[in-house]
Amino acid sequence: MKTALLIEDHEDTQIWMRSVIASAFPNIEIHLAETLEQARTTLRKMPFTIALVDINLPDGSGIDLVSEIAANGRVGYIVMSTIFDDDDSLFRAIQAGAHGYLLKDQPHSLLIDKLKGIERGDPPLSPGIARRLLSYYRQQSQPRTNTSLAKTSSELSKREEEVITLIAKGITTKEVARMLSITTNTASGYVKSAYRKLDISSRAEASLRAVELGLVDCSSN
Repeated sequence: MKTALLIEDHEDTQIWMRSVIASAFPNIEIHLAETLEQARTTLRKMPFTIALVDINLPDGSGIDLVSEIAANGRVGYIVMSTIFDDDDSLFRAIQAGAHGYLLKDQPHSLLIDKLKGIERGDPPLSPGIARRLLSYYRQQSQPRTNTSLAKTSSELSKREEEVITLIAKGITTKEVARMLSITTNTASGYVKSAYRKLDISSRAEASLRAVELGLVDCSSN
């Protein structure tokens, strides 16, 4: 059974987001944590398919928790669920290991659709977020000519292209292995090889490079 951990301290928002999660993933088992400490305690007891994490919690920042979750591998998919749409919060969350970033004050139907997109391989990003991420990482990286991009693309094997495309969409290495009918270790090897050839070290950079190479289209976000 799929399981979700909702980390949210406001009762009205808890009800709102529970409804969103239940609508996106029928029959999912939803657990609630209102503080970082409650979330840590719950995560020690069981792993989760997905976690939706608020940023501003009573005992600290949800972004700090995202770093912990990403490191321990207890959650398959991490999504920030917040009202903060400033660049600092967004980029820190993604760099910490979040796979998605949703603004919870958006329409119910839109939030449901974004979460459903996970199963299609689409990172759950509120409108405009993907373009801001792409713009940010382009500014952080050196300009690349079409010739250099073509050279980089040609250096990737067909399997590496398949793997990096899925990773760029936020799919976990374990899921990539299942989808491609290979072992997790083999998938991890392809990820490391592709990262080395592309001179990158994170999922966020993988998303940027995949867009640059035409492997992923973020125009719908």
